[in-house]
Amino acid sequence: MYKDVESDRAAMAEMVTLGKGRRDVPVILENGKVTIGYGGT
Repeated sequence: MYKDVESDRAAMAEMVTLGKGRRDVPVILENGKVTIGYGGT
């Protein structure tokens, strides 16, 4: 599912929570595992 964090405040809050404060995109949540950024950190 894609979420627009620029226009959806709840999506932005979820992104920051999953990213432990980071505001990097993309944030991918798959089977409970969080991957941040294109490099997959």
